[in-house]
Amino acid sequence: MHARARNYVSESEVCKLESVPLDFGDYHPLKPITVTESKTKKMTRKGSTSSTSSSSSSSMMDPLSSVLDGTDPLSLFAAAADPVTTAPPTDGARRKRDKDESSAVGSDFEPWSSKRGEILARYTTTEKLSIVSGKATTTGSAVSEKVRTRLEELDDLEEGSQKELLNLTQQDYMNRIEELNQSLKDAWSSDQKVKALKIVIQCSKLLSDTTVIQFYPSKFVLITDILDTFGKLVYERILSMCVDNRVSLPDNFSPESVNDTAKETCLNWFFKIASIRELIPRFYVEAAILKCNKFLSKTGISECLPRLTSMIRGIGDPLVAVYARAYLCRVGMEVAPQLKESLNKNFFDFLLTFKQIHGDTVQNQLVVQCVEIPLYLTLYSPAIDWILQCIAYHAPDCCDDALLLNSVMSAFRAEFIAARSMDFIAMIKECDESGFPKHLLFRSLGLNLALADPPENDRLQILNEAWKVITKLKNPQDYINCAEVWVEYTCRHFTKREVNTVLADVIKHMTPDRAFEDAYPQEKFLPFLDMFQKESVRVEVCKCIMESFIKHQQESTKDPVILNALLHICKTMHDSVNALTLEDEKRMLAALINGFIKMVSFGRDFEQQLSFYVEARSMFCNLEPVLVQLIHVSHSLSTFPLKMGIYLQFSHPLLRLLACVAFCFITIPSLSSIFTCLNLYLHSGQVALANQCLSQADAFFKAAVSLVPEVPKMISVDGKMRPSDAFLLEFLCNFFSTLLVVPDHPEQGVLFLVRGLLNVIQDYTWEDNSDDKIRIYTNVLHLLSAMTQETFIYHVDKVDSNDTLYGGDSKFLAEINKLSETVVSQILDHLKTLGKEETLKRQSQLAHYFFNTIVAHGDLRNNRLNQLSVNLWNLAQKHGFADTKTMVKTLEYIKRRSKQPDMSHFTDLALRLPLQSRT
Repeated sequence: MHARARNYVSESEVCKLESVPLDFGDYHPLKPITVTESKTKKMTRKGSTSSTSSSSSSSMMDPLSSVLDGTDPLSLFAAAADPVTTAPPTDGARRKRDKDESSAVGSDFEPWSSKRGEILARYTTTEKLSIVSGKATTTGSAVSEKVRTRLEELDDLEEGSQKELLNLTQQDYMNRIEELNQSLKDAWSSDQKVKALKIVIQCSKLLSDTTVIQFYPSKFVLITDILDTFGKLVYERILSMCVDNRVSLPDNFSPESVNDTAKETCLNWFFKIASIRELIPRFYVEAAILKCNKFLSKTGISECLPRLTSMIRGIGDPLVAVYARAYLCRVGMEVAPQLKESLNKNFFDFLLTFKQIHGDTVQNQLVVQCVEIPLYLTLYSPAIDWILQCIAYHAPDCCDDALLLNSVMSAFRAEFIAARSMDFIAMIKECDESGFPKHLLFRSLGLNLALADPPENDRLQILNEAWKVITKLKNPQDYINCAEVWVEYTCRHFTKREVNTVLADVIKHMTPDRAFEDAYPQEKFLPFLDMFQKESVRVEVCKCIMESFIKHQQESTKDPVILNALLHICKTMHDSVNALTLEDEKRMLAALINGFIKMVSFGRDFEQQLSFYVEARSMFCNLEPVLVQLIHVSHSLSTFPLKMGIYLQFSHPLLRLLACVAFCFITIPSLSSIFTCLNLYLHSGQVALANQCLSQADAFFKAAVSLVPEVPKMISVDGKMRPSDAFLLEFLCNFFSTLLVVPDHPEQGVLFLVRGLLNVIQDYTWEDNSDDKIRIYTNVLHLLSAMTQETFIYHVDKVDSNDTLYGGDSKFLAEINKLSETVVSQILDHLKTLGKEETLKRQSQLAHYFFNTIVAHGDLRNNRLNQLSVNLWNLAQKHGFADTKTMVKTLEYIKRRSKQPDMSHFTDLALRLPLQSRT
């Protein structure tokens, strides 16, 4: 084969991408993004209850309102008028009943009506609002028509028989809500119950809209006024049906005293409400008539409250959800103040979902409305204050204060708790010991401090206060549950002295009857580890320790105490491996040990570093990935002097380098994976070559060549058996790339390593249906072509390759040409064997692959080589298996090449390469 002469520098220049100057203007990737609000009006579908608003920034506050701080006396006076409470009673019995119900909670409980006016005065807006109004309905005189139209009207409500009133001021909005409230009463008094239900549903839907978010608390007050009116009307209606002989039910009536007609009517209301499709109106309307469960069963309210509490979990907006919880607490306190469990659950659910506030959905909404987080958080205050008031009412102080404090520490972000650690400790100290255990409060605090750091000046005082409580615990389980959290805190923020003190206290509490504890050395870590007697538990503890070390250790270490302890831990993990250990478990253990090995550094103390690797090899011989890691780190160790340029600082530097080489040469044969061995031999040879250790590099390369015949036909990959040909092809291609720069041994002859590898490839038994052998031979031609160049494409620093040693000697080039002819002959013989019908496609693919090799690397001015390329082109297309698009692109490439300098012979070649269509 005649290789073409290459000028790698000029070829590299031709292949470079053209540089085009770019003008970024004001853009810069690190420049902060500016959000510009688009002042567009949102279009809504027919029947949609979404409200719209203008894009006025909520940060633009009315200066007069800010001076009054939301406490305008006229607004307070106007808002104090509750339409429900001011409704005139119908008779003396109703007045008495209302009085009794209001006294279900004592006078020490601040009623909702006292908060109503303050909320309306404080949460105002200057933005435009919208509201949905239902169309007027007519009622037929015939009873049958009336029944039929009720269902139709309810369907109209769901399908969108509403019109939207836009651009309302806050006062217009409030007036419209009051009109709806009056319409509800008028519809009810005229026996238009379906219309009344429609009004309530349509008002409840408004509570799902947060378009003007700063007005939401006031909207909640206005809408729940209507819900309260509706609930009272339904209750009074059913109660009036229970009157027998003009005798009303007693105040504490039982469901058994309710007649069937009243029960049926009550059930009918609940069934109507259950058919409401949307979650929020269905929840609010059912909550409004929660009291009506008294007509059906004694346990109705206690069964409905948990279900309604769970329903709130389906509300995605955290602000909407917290006000729904507030309304449920408000109704619950009116009808069943003794059922505190549901109230507590409501608040705990809120704490668990509080992190939603910092989610993308809420943050994007605030950006759109130009509302800052501090302002947004104040919108939660009325709802949370009311919920907490309901929970705290007549609750045992000692228990629930601590319980609530624990819930707060469990639910709020760790950064929030950590920043106020001393405040929480003060609150914990004030809690009564007879209630919620203090050590559980300190455990919750410690869990937060494991995730976020407290102020630096408070850290020691925090530990002292916590440990005063922890060390007094007598129950070992309580003690260790709390201590385990604070051990991590101690390790993160203090020195070995404090850690030793804590561990000593742990040992003291967990092994009180063991006399040998007095003989423990001053270092308490390993004795602490020995407390775990069960092997599986000890291994899990060791894994946790190593995971923590790898995660938190930022710098390498050579501390002998740390190394001794961690070697002991790693040896414990390694010794747990047996024949029954799963592969995943082995990989996990090996990864932890490797993480430790990478963190050990003795700096420039070469001998100590290598001694550590030798010791580790003997300790972890059953975990192959650890041995592989040790080989890689020894490679880094051997190149360390080379990288640092400090050979002269070492005495006998070559001996030390040879020690690393010997370490690798001894360790590699102990590995079971043959491809791991092959790649490590190659890598080790490359490292030796980079350090100018030519004899040692030859030894590694020879070892790799001798190992190739042992490659099995099938290997296990991820638990599955796969053919090894593709892996062997990849390895050999990498090997050929290295052999280009390996100089010949003066006593071994020309290209001795290449010849030896070709002999091994020739003798290797390949699969009958595999063409990998020929693909390898084709890659050998790439190597031989590169070897004929005056200057190789790449070199190893301070290593003279064959281009320097032979200097283009004619005998050397003749040897390469002779070897090339032998390889080409092998390829052509194989192509002839593929002439059978079932192998014609493989023949076409290999012919085209060989053709590309000749075009890329051969000198096509040689007539024999030129004719061979034409024959291969025709062979690739002969039987119609060639890909037409690929052949066209190849021919276009040849034509482009013909326009380059000294490539005119490609023009003649292109004329001799016909394109054949498939037949």
